[in-house]
Amino acid sequence: MATTPELIHSYISAGLECTHLEVDGDGQHFNAIIVSNAFAGKRPIQRHQIVYAALGDRMREEIHALSMKTLTPEEYQG
Repeated sequence: MATTPELIHSYISAGLECTHLEVDGDGQHFNAIIVSNAFAGKRPIQRHQIVYAALGDRMREEIHALSMKTLTPEEYQG
């Protein structure tokens, strides 16, 4: 099954509580805007690790290129 933006959206939202989540892509390369309270006080690499943990093995097996903007709700509104 081909990976779609909708699938990645469902994977992230199942593993991470988000206040806003957008995913788009062409089947090979994907972009995500992920807004979560879980990112509060975390450095960018830590935020990405939280998303990678939510995606689990899919990051290696299904998703080859994912560019992320990881924001807290305050950063997203500001």
